[in-house]
Amino acid sequence: MNKFFQLLVVIVFLVSSLSIFAIEMSTEEIIKGRKAMFKQNYSYAKKMSAAIKKDDKEMITGLAIKMSENYKKLIEYFPDDSKSGFKTEARPTIWEKKEEFNALMKKAANEANDFSMMVNNLMGDELKDIQKKMIWSQCKNCHEKFRMPH
Repeated sequence: MNKFFQLLVVIVFLVSSLSIFAIEMSTEEIIKGRKAMFKQNYSYAKKMSAAIKKDDKEMITGLAIKMSENYKKLIEYFPDDSKSGFKTEARPTIWEKKEEFNALMKKAANEANDFSMMVNNLMGDELKDIQKKMIWSQCKNCHEKFRMPH
């Protein structure tokens, strides 16, 4: 019985070790993942602008929610070992001012979410102006401080 228990403990340890290893992403996956999410958010913002012109409030709301979810995830995509490589455009200030960067990501997530809740109460130019204030300005604020010029 004792040998069986020892074998069981070893098997559980090995399986859990493999699971943890499988969950971890490589630096390349992290950098490419965050670049893809930022690119996706840019695409969402552009599609939102087009949907505003068509007054497609359902689409605008859905895109804003997706954008908010991406910003929440992005905070986890800047570990210390992902400062360089794989054509990252992230400035070192992200890691030097981590709390400020994380606060900007949270603010962008909150603004996108708040925007999604306001959509049905706004129309035309008013909706466009609020999108500029709550969505596009968040992109600009982050790019100025934390992204390499391109």
